[in-house]
Amino acid sequence: MPVLILTRKVRESITIGNHITVSVLDVKGSQVKLGISAPKDIPVNRTEIFNSIMNENIRAAETPIDLDNLAVKLETGDDK
Repeated sequence: MPVLILTRKVRESITIGNHITVSVLDVKGSQVKLGISAPKDIPVNRTEIFNSIMNENIRAAETPIDLDNLAVKLETGDDK
């Protein structure tokens, strides 16, 4: 995937698409504080959280489901 490298100063921003703005709020040493403005329906996560969510989704998708037992539980209302 191509990488776009930009230089921004405090109080400058970049715009992604029509609805996402990333602003540099502060820089202290090696830390950069960013502000992100995005529509509520667009998830914004730190990469390590995003990766954790993706890994959990993959793990859940790989878990076998006993469809016959599930149908019985749904019919009887048994949630165990």
